[in-house]
Amino acid sequence: MFRLFARAFADERAPGSPQENAPRMKPQALPGRTSSEMAPMSPPERSPWWQPRVYRDRRPFLIGRARMVEAARAFFSAQSFIEVDTAILQVSPGNQGHISAFGTSMLDDTGAKSRLYLHSSPEFAAKKLLAAGETRIFSFAHVFRNRERGRLHHPEFTLLEWYRAGEPYERLIEDCMGLLARTVAAAGSRDLRFGGHVADPFADPDILTVAEAFDRHAGIDLLATLKGPDRQALAAAARNHGIRTVADDSWSDIFSKILAAKIEPQLGHGRPTILMDYPASEAALAKLQQDTRFAERFELYACGVELANGFGELTDPAVQRQRFEAQMAERLRIYGEAYPIDEDFLQALAIMPAASGIALGFDRLAMLATGAAHIEQVVWTPVQQGTPVK
Repeated sequence: MFRLFARAFADERAPGSPQENAPRMKPQALPGRTSSEMAPMSPPERSPWWQPRVYRDRRPFLIGRARMVEAARAFFSAQSFIEVDTAILQVSPGNQGHISAFGTSMLDDTGAKSRLYLHSSPEFAAKKLLAAGETRIFSFAHVFRNRERGRLHHPEFTLLEWYRAGEPYERLIEDCMGLLARTVAAAGSRDLRFGGHVADPFADPDILTVAEAFDRHAGIDLLATLKGPDRQALAAAARNHGIRTVADDSWSDIFSKILAAKIEPQLGHGRPTILMDYPASEAALAKLQQDTRFAERFELYACGVELANGFGELTDPAVQRQRFEAQMAERLRIYGEAYPIDEDFLQALAIMPAASGIALGFDRLAMLATGAAHIEQVVWTPVQQGTPVK
């Protein structure tokens, strides 16, 4: 299936195609740095970004990004998707424990205040549109996450999300591969590059389960730790790899540490990787498979970078509430704060049809397609450093 789908886009890079003679945008190291020193990279020069000499260096990456946006819109339009624009201000920014939000207050005409948040994803609003009757939608959404700024993270960034009502989540894998081929070709590129690694966006993906990835790249029998789950066994495996754990780390905490340290850096080399069958504890907003040890969830990787996260969407509001409450209890324990649950979303979930949905970090994809070394090279107007709070 994926081979045929990729072949359908092979003409995007065929000799004589418009992209054949397009210049490849080279990865740019910062002044005084070699490519081997780029991992702990500081942001590109902020002096400031609109200075003509600074902007001149950034512009090729931004033009590549703009062409990719056009290609993505054409890709979805050809499949009868509707582009939607969701509200940024929401009563809940999302309820995943590790995602920090930006909050604000809204004043009504009497001066009364109500608490709102900048959304961390358009997911809640998009699913309300599915409940309302839409069947194929996509959105280029500016989203906001606090405590995140670095080579691959920006406090305001673009998520490309799309949803298919009545279609299985495996269909999203086909979408991913078609979208990679179209957008990378539109950028005038033949491959995805980051950190000295290369992946062919026109090749069939390497599809493996999370358990297979743990065995292949860390020699860990993840399935043996699922029953219970066996936190001690997974903690011992982590320590064998030099990964520090602490007494209050849960099984999920340790899983995430191993995934980040030992698994993710090995994925998507040569060709993209689809990582399937996440453990049920990592389901988030995905439903469980018939084998309830696993969720209908996959992630897309290229060059060791996570690009997208796809679900067979959970439509049981009671189960979703339980997950949200558990996540917010964990967030309260770690950060001393929690976010409200969007009751309106849970009501919509009760009538939402079966669907699949995915979020793709468009800035990251633009980075890898254009050869940018830092996310701020593909963000049109990077967020300024704020005024220090005393």
